[in-house]
Amino acid sequence: MELKLIPIEKPENLNVILGQAHFIKTVEDLHEALVTAVPGIKFGLAFSEASGKRLVRRSGTDPELTELAVKNLLNLAAGHTFLIFLGEGFYPINVLHAVKACPEVVRIFAATANPLKVVVAEEGEQRAILGVMDGFTPLGVEDEAEVAWRKDLLRRFGYKL
Repeated sequence: MELKLIPIEKPENLNVILGQAHFIKTVEDLHEALVTAVPGIKFGLAFSEASGKRLVRRSGTDPELTELAVKNLLNLAAGHTFLIFLGEGFYPINVLHAVKACPEVVRIFAATANPLKVVVAEEGEQRAILGVMDGFTPLGVEDEAEVAWRKDLLRRFGYKL
């Protein structure tokens, strides 16, 4: 078995959701979940079949984001995985419940705009995601000024009263 570190290539600040699912129906169900959760959402998604024709299936409302998802999923090359790239102004917090509620979704590995690397194990024609590296290591602990900044930010976004 060989371990590999696969970077997800994306523009800075673009949000991505990486997950595992179990059936070809995933593509249409995730598409429906996203457009239902946020009307007018811009996204691209790709899903890797793990058996049969072993194709990367794709869908989305934005052709460039869809191609970005396909390109990254081909590079990742792990079966039964999916990638969703969200357009500018769309965020995982608004769609993650809908994505996780999709019957085919097994797990979410990451939902982030940070630099993302995927730890993969490879043996023969199989690859498995072992985990992800999401962003960077912490530099310290928030002080009272940082607590106030965090709370203010959440209220400005409308996430808290």
